Amino acid sequence: MPQSPRSPAPPTRYSSRPAAAGRPLTKKQRRRQAQRVTTASARPWWLGPYALGGGALAVVALIVVVVVLVTGSSVQAVSVPTPVPASVLAAVTHPSAGLLSGVGSGGESGQLSRLSGSSVLKDSSGKPEVIFVGAEYCPYCAAERWSMIMALSRFGTFTGLKEMSSESNDVDPDTSTFTFVDSAYTSQWVDFSSTELYDRNDNPLQTPDSQVEQIYTTYDQPPYTASNGFPFLYIAGRFVLFQTSYDPAILQGLSWKQIAGDLGDPTSNVTQAIVGNANYLTAAICLTTGNKPTSVCESGVIQGIEAGLNAQATVGS
Repeated sequence: MPQSPRSPAPPTRYSSRPAAAGRPLTKKQRRRQAQRVTTASARPWWLGPYALGGGALAVVALIVVVVVLVTGSSVQAVSVPTPVPASVLAAVTHPSAGLLSGVGSGGESGQLSRLSGSSVLKDSSGKPEVIFVGAEYCPYCAAERWSMIMALSRFGTFTGLKEMSSESNDVDPDTSTFTFVDSAYTSQWVDFSSTELYDRNDNPLQTPDSQVEQIYTTYDQPPYTASNGFPFLYIAGRFVLFQTSYDPAILQGLSWKQIAGDLGDPTSNVTQAIVGNANYLTAAICLTTGNKPTSVCESGVIQGIEAGLNAQATVGS
């Protein structure tokens, strides 16, 4: 599915979600909880306070590159999309089969929720659709992208990925991550659509197409989840992720190169989190592709995780 064009973002009621109970709220969450969102018309939900035209204020993006000193070493936060070094890209998109099997679940829970029903949402070519909604400023989205890219790279190929950091003045500041803006994904097995609602400075960035909007607004609320927000990952009508699958604090102070280096060590907490959750996402996707390709889906690790996912109670039913 093609990338959504850059356009106004949804109303301020959307915020990022903590990874787990007890995690601090982001700055955006605290501010948005204090705001009241009022609408007097039945306009589409993205035509809210950020809508352009009609006398709307122009939003000026201030691009700042911040250098943060962490534990004695200089970690540079990236606020403009930056090409991913080949070594980093290889580490996250092509980890060794031994590493994937050796880590297994990584002691992670995956955080995926199983949806009722057995039908698989497919695109016009018959490929299961995987849909992501997030924001560049969001530290929880920042962590999740590492596992998402690793999992999806087992089914296809990303091009145009860029390095990005989460916002500096928030919880888990300057988390090293990627942005899906202007990237592309090709696969024989699945279709992937991404929408980054806001940029790193909380300015409107992309708007979901009508299908993504419908899915997001349908599932990102009760009875499926207690609060709306992102990251939001929808796997072909079978599974949905309402929060990041691990704590972004694990990545605090680490550059892309350092995270990539950790991915070579199966005992690293970074590797356990990223790879373990990538295996969960892989298993969920395999359950929508009919366990294709077999080279990915029929491994003992993936089959074991699949069994656990299938045994979960469904949400929203």
